Amino acid sequence: MIEQINNFFTVPMIYLWLNLGVLPFWIVLLFFPSSGVSKYMVRSIFPFMIFSFVYAYLLYYFFLTEFDFKNNFNLYLGLEQLSGLFSKTGFLIMFWCHFLAINLFCGAWIVSDSLKFSMSKFLVFFPLLITYFIGPIGLFIYWLIRIFFAKKLSLYD
Repeated sequence: MIEQINNFFTVPMIYLWLNLGVLPFWIVLLFFPSSGVSKYMVRSIFPFMIFSFVYAYLLYYFFLTEFDFKNNFNLYLGLEQLSGLFSKTGFLIMFWCHFLAINLFCGAWIVSDSLKFSMSKFLVFFPLLITYFIGPIGLFIYWLIRIFFAKKLSLYD
C-alpha cells in the first residue's frame, strides 16, 4: 500500500495538490472571513495539520531516495549555496510547502486580528490578497491599516 501511495504522490503531483489545496482556504479567508467555516476550518490548526502531514511525507519520501539533508544547512552560507539548493527538486518542494503554510498562517492571523477590531472585510481584502502572493508586504499593509482601528501605534501585541 505504501508503494502505491509513493507511486501516486510524486513530487509534481504533490506540487499540484498543494497549489490547488490551499486555494479553498484562501477563498474562505477572502470572501467569508467571519464565517464558522473560516473559524473552524481555516483559522484553526486543521490546515496546518495537513501541511505537517505533507511535509512529513516529503521528508519520508526524500529519506527513501537518499536525499542529502545535511546539504540543506548550506543555505546559510551564501546566495550561491541557496541558489544551488533551489535547483534540487526535493528542497524546492519542501520550501514551497513551508511558504504556503506560513502565508496561510499570516492570512489567518490577519483575519482573526481584523475581527477583533471589527474591521470591514472589504478593507482587509487587499492586504489578504497581497499576503497570499507576497506575505511580508501584505502583513505590513495590514499593520498600517490596523493602526487606525487600534488607535495606537504598537510594534507588538
